[in-house]
Amino acid sequence: MRALLDRNVLLALFDEDHVNHVLARQWLVKHADSGWSSCALTENGFLRIISHPSYPNSVSTRQAFDLLDAARRPETHEFWSAEVSALDALDRERVHGPKQLTDLYLLALAVSRGGRLVTFDHRIPLSAVRGATADHLVMIGAD
Repeated sequence: MRALLDRNVLLALFDEDHVNHVLARQWLVKHADSGWSSCALTENGFLRIISHPSYPNSVSTRQAFDLLDAARRPETHEFWSAEVSALDALDRERVHGPKQLTDLYLLALAVSRGGRLVTFDHRIPLSAVRGATADHLVMIGAD
């Protein structure tokens, strides 16, 4: 099952000093054969954060683009267009607040593509995304 890596997983992969760098690398090495994906939200989030001067190991905007571009080159990567409507994919009765929306949207995108969302966030309610099962969500470090 192809993995949609959220922005924090991307940050951990590219930043060797990130607290979750080792966990992210171990997960990716173990599951690389299934392939990974990014989307506009995860790419933009990664680029914005890693190039921000307040980020501990920030790089220039150009370097951020180059890092992501180099990672997208392997045949294991696939870009997913965000063609899912939150209004259709989310069960609004199970969404508890605005801080959940991006994670839930990414999970809904993964479900729509037959993939899985890979994240460090352990508070994503599967029931808030129509059709989501435990197979659609990987919470690194939850073992």
